[in-house]
Amino acid sequence: MTTPGVLAGIDLADPALAARVAEGLVAVEGLLDEELLSQFPFVTEAASHLMHAGGKRFRPMFTLVAAGIGPAPTSPDVITAAAVVELIHLATLYHDDVMDEAEIRRGAKSANARWGNSIAILTGDFLFAHASRLVAGLGPDAVRIIADTFAELVTGQTRETVGAAPGADPIEHHIKVLDEKTASLLDTCARYAGMFSGATEEQITSLRRFGRAVGVAFQISDDIIDIVSTDSGKTPGTDLREGVLTLPGLYTLASDPGSRLAELVARPLTSEVEVAEAVALLRESDGMKQALATLESYARTAAEALAELPDSPSRDALSSLSRFVVERTR
Repeated sequence: MTTPGVLAGIDLADPALAARVAEGLVAVEGLLDEELLSQFPFVTEAASHLMHAGGKRFRPMFTLVAAGIGPAPTSPDVITAAAVVELIHLATLYHDDVMDEAEIRRGAKSANARWGNSIAILTGDFLFAHASRLVAGLGPDAVRIIADTFAELVTGQTRETVGAAPGADPIEHHIKVLDEKTASLLDTCARYAGMFSGATEEQITSLRRFGRAVGVAFQISDDIIDIVSTDSGKTPGTDLREGVLTLPGLYTLASDPGSRLAELVARPLTSEVEVAEAVALLRESDGMKQALATLESYARTAAEALAELPDSPSRDALSSLSRFVVERTR
């Protein structure tokens, strides 16, 4: 696990904040290891597979940083909440890999590729169960919040799988999927951070607005990076190869449906020549400009939510994230 400094766009410039977050992440890691233990060694091995395959622990880190808005950021309940959101995130990865028939996750063989779909699904269920057990110790409000989050995560995945209804706006549908599949959990991270650190209701509301906005922005920036990036370590055009319509392509289909680019983005591309053509056209397209404008709008919303909070190292660190989601696309 990476030592706090700049991690996943969060700049921990303040030494006291960096030290608190580093100590908190160690405690979260210990709690995760405890929760993944089973009387059945194979279950422990399968449940630990993705956790030990890497990952930035972004959601626990986000929770620990946001807890600095309240007066009690080192509360043991903050640590528990940070472990809960990571267990939920890990569980969704096991299930997502089954649905996507993924072979690789975090540079290692996915659980479904290694042990089969049944084991991957059961492992995800095991992680959800342990997250539920942990959250029970945080009280009925925390349980209700996580139940609502479960519902949003499942609804988002279902919405993505089923697709937009006839006559529905595919762009609104796509953004709603991003909101439910990604931003809902960041909303919960922010909410838990405020609740268990003693923040005011107004501060919790602002933190949640930030989590929602930056969560959608992060996923939009991922859509854009898949096309524009030359140094992210990812091969440009992965979504195009898989026939996955993301925001730049959706804007292109809406604004220029008869174009060569629209024809390319509307189907999976098996030819590397066509992938290169589509990437080049998308980089200069109006659809890309519209996607960038949408990204900047969500980043502004995130920044406005933070402006409602008192000045602090934690607010500065969160602010660096709202800037990062835009800067990483340039």
